[in-house]
Amino acid sequence: MPKSKKDKLDELRKKIDEVDDKILNLLNERASIVKKVGEIKKKIKANFYVPYRETEIIKRLQSKTKGPFPKSAIKPVFREIISACLSLEKPLKVGYLGPPATFTHEAAMRYFGHGAQYIPFRSISEIFDEVYKSRVDMGVVPVENSTEGVVSHTLDMFINYDLRISGEIIIPISHCLLSKAFRKDDIRTIYSHSQAFAQCRNWLEKNMAHCAFIETKSTAEAAEMASKDEKAGAIAGENAGKIYDLNVLERNIQDTNDNSTRFLIIGKVEHKATGNDKTSILFSIKDEPGTLYNMLAPFAKRGINLTKIESRPIKTKAWEYVFFLDLDGHISDKKVSEAIEELRKYCIFLKIVGSYPKFTKEVLK
Repeated sequence: MPKSKKDKLDELRKKIDEVDDKILNLLNERASIVKKVGEIKKKIKANFYVPYRETEIIKRLQSKTKGPFPKSAIKPVFREIISACLSLEKPLKVGYLGPPATFTHEAAMRYFGHGAQYIPFRSISEIFDEVYKSRVDMGVVPVENSTEGVVSHTLDMFINYDLRISGEIIIPISHCLLSKAFRKDDIRTIYSHSQAFAQCRNWLEKNMAHCAFIETKSTAEAAEMASKDEKAGAIAGENAGKIYDLNVLERNIQDTNDNSTRFLIIGKVEHKATGNDKTSILFSIKDEPGTLYNMLAPFAKRGINLTKIESRPIKTKAWEYVFFLDLDGHISDKKVSEAIEELRKYCIFLKIVGSYPKFTKEVLK
């Protein structure tokens, strides 16, 4: 007697259960091996977190897959597996701009997975200091927004601290008007970070001109403040509203639909070349005729693409500047290292902040 469709469905589901059991057993086997690796690392005093190792694993698996499991799903799935296994060696401590539910917190969790231990700090300078003193293993800091530009305080910190960039992540930023109130007309005060206010400037002028605007250290802190006053609102992400039990009165109030923020992953470990990398440097160049040419020529004649140039004043010297430059390629690439060495001849000082994998959208899926 032929099997019914329900019988076939039950049979296939049974096979899925059997495969899931095998996956679970293999995950436990992997975790056991990782624990042994951790024991060896302790004995030889090696870094327990090596960012390029994760990159190598995912790149190898993506090159081997033949489907039908989506290639784009390999990175997020294995990021969580790696994160969970790493926590068995030692919880990876990641500092971020807090409190919980900031966009920096979201970026950190998307980059490191749920197995890490996330520690909130009140300022960008505190994150740099804690990473530098090895109280946390890695830090996540905002560096620029597609609407409002560079976060200058982050760039300044690279002058003061000898840390390395080992990665980057760009996430879309969607702002909401949150409040204990049920109507935006009942709101008299709005809290938020200065960047969020700037990113929602037009909407606020049109819809909330009757309100007082008070700056906070983060959007999550703004949500916390709004949760204590029924006539207050906050500009923050929807997750912050859930944590602080606020109503979402308006969504997507940012002035541009493609609003996004770039975050840097900072630490003490160098990242190996992957073939799709970016290098960041900072330098101060001698003030003399041809300065601009001397700054750009080493890269132009080698065909190296410069993706960003920013300048910051040196606070201890009037009218002198430090330049921050992002370029395509890894410091181990011959033409990149040669270009930087040629530039160094014209510099008062030059510092390589890091070579690291370029952001790809796959990390967000």
